[in-house]
Amino acid sequence: MGDQLKDNVKKEIEKNSEKIKEVSKRIHQNPELGFEEYKAQQWISEILNSFGFQVEKGLADMETAIRAVHPEETKGPKIAILGEYDALPDLGHACGHNLIAGAALGACIGLSPFKQDIPGRLEFLGTPAEESEGGKVFMVDAGVFDDIDVAMMIHPSTETVAYSRSAASQEVELRFQGKPTHAAASPDKGTDPLKALIQTFVCVDTLRQHHPTDARIHGVITKGGEKANMYPEEVVSRFTIRGTNNEKRDALLKQLRDCGESAARAAGAGFSFENANKGFQALMPNRKLAEKFADNLEELGEKVEEGEDGMGTTDMGDVSQACAAIHPYLSISEDDISGHSHEFEEAAGSERGLEAMITAAKALAMTAVDVALDKDFYNQLKS
Repeated sequence: MGDQLKDNVKKEIEKNSEKIKEVSKRIHQNPELGFEEYKAQQWISEILNSFGFQVEKGLADMETAIRAVHPEETKGPKIAILGEYDALPDLGHACGHNLIAGAALGACIGLSPFKQDIPGRLEFLGTPAEESEGGKVFMVDAGVFDDIDVAMMIHPSTETVAYSRSAASQEVELRFQGKPTHAAASPDKGTDPLKALIQTFVCVDTLRQHHPTDARIHGVITKGGEKANMYPEEVVSRFTIRGTNNEKRDALLKQLRDCGESAARAAGAGFSFENANKGFQALMPNRKLAEKFADNLEELGEKVEEGEDGMGTTDMGDVSQACAAIHPYLSISEDDISGHSHEFEEAAGSERGLEAMITAAKALAMTAVDVALDKDFYNQLKS
């Protein structure tokens, strides 16, 4: 029964592939930042509603979140397929979240007509602001995943990898306060906080030679002053700190704070250090679930590579700590391009990217069938 059901689901996805691609292309062509994804939310909600899902907009105090539940619910695994749809400032969908949304949407569309033969609960969860605040973290904290057994999503990449862990992270904001004065006429009558900020970057760069390969500290200046002939009253920078676990991440946070505090004292500037988001936990995918997903990808003709743990971060890490979860990667480009680049943004809107998205939708749906129908496999996920 399982094989026939998978074939039916694949055919359903293929039948609706142009509709799924169209939604993904519209999201790609209309990029929206985190917590502002109103157009994407509307387009996704409309199509889910047309396939019989009961759609709820707004979740965990986030207006642009989505929970769409299929009405055919029986005893069995509670499966959530996750979609992201926020974009990056200036670069649009240079992380391919339009494809993540489309793959999750496609999987749910494929499963919908056959849900009466698939035990358990099926829901689409639209998770805002992965690139900034981390909508999944808010959803975990609000208890959205308390009754979820399995959570799945895919991420576009230049490699196809089913299992790969990623780091824990924290974004922080550093503020330095000074005393304005004319930089040429009376430099001795003020305090330049920009000197402290720049010295902080120098300190961090100096520390890097002592950092292990599984540590990252990187930052930008978000407010550095308006005119060269006056000391600014305040300057601001944002840093992201990444470590393979929370303890390593927090040790790096202390180092960054020490750099900022010492630079502020040396310059005579004021200093404050605050978390800019709630932080992401390390991603710990369920290996057995990832292996099953890899089997389904290979059945679809994809070659799955051995993955290496990366230093990227995702709010899916928090989900992976709450239930059995996977965050596999699917290649959308032959070229060795990086995420968060103009080249990746172009690939995310290409026909190659859209076809990979349809393949991902099929693999997600097939894996959902495995979880729902194979009780032994499902029990292994919970052990």
